Amino acid sequence: MCSKPIFRYTKNNKYLTDDQRQFYEENGYIIFRNLVSHDSLDEYRKHFIDICQGKTNAGNLTIMKDFSLMKTGAKGEFLINKIQDFLYDDVLFKYACDEAVVKIVSNIIGENITAVHSMLINKPPDADKDTSRHPLHQDLHYFPFRPADSICASWTAMERIDQRNGCLFVIPGSHRDVLYPHIYPENIANNAYHGVCGFENAPKVDLVMEKGDTAFFHPILLHGSGPNLTNGFRKVISIHFAESNCEIIDVRGTSQQHIAEEVERIFRKRGYSVKYSDLWKYK
Repeated sequence: MCSKPIFRYTKNNKYLTDDQRQFYEENGYIIFRNLVSHDSLDEYRKHFIDICQGKTNAGNLTIMKDFSLMKTGAKGEFLINKIQDFLYDDVLFKYACDEAVVKIVSNIIGENITAVHSMLINKPPDADKDTSRHPLHQDLHYFPFRPADSICASWTAMERIDQRNGCLFVIPGSHRDVLYPHIYPENIANNAYHGVCGFENAPKVDLVMEKGDTAFFHPILLHGSGPNLTNGFRKVISIHFAESNCEIIDVRGTSQQHIAEEVERIFRKRGYSVKYSDLWKYK
């Protein structure tokens, strides 16, 4: 008589098979092909471009620009490399409610979930390779809440993504590790693009994805993305979900203290005095 597998990182089989759960358990990520409709992604792309061109009010969105392209006179879609905090944007919030995405997340971390962090990431052409890439890192480094097993990212390709335009690469199984100290790797200039050191020779897997493909991954999984070396763009839309009973923690005195202080400095320059943990409560 075969014993039933024991799962730690996934919750149930409502929308996942045992094999799919086992893959996530062992690797810390899983890809579902053609999960998000192309019509939805086209709507998000148009809205992003409208924001870049000033045709749509950006409201409370956080608009980020590629550091190297700021010196070239690039504008709009050719300059903006990320929109964050879109959970109050009527168009982009639809991704957080996408039924196919939410079903998978609910099987991984449970059905009582909250969208806590949101990004539409754009890699424009002609950016410096060191500002276009994201060094190897763990998402938990940025999050002052726990437990880690109750957090999951969804990451959807808005077009084909491969090694030429900066696909994700992961170290399978690294979600079973600890949260490592993060620093600014050499030559990285974009704010908060922290990374880990010492994994240069670790075996990595490139996640080549087509439009609509969606990766789900654990916040301790070591991952990064390469530079965009093409003449086109590379866009993805992503949400981090957390089980709604996660607790905010104080990161002072931990390896996360310097990211907290960096973000607090950025907000002070904008005229706001706020604690890092409170920023996440407000989200």
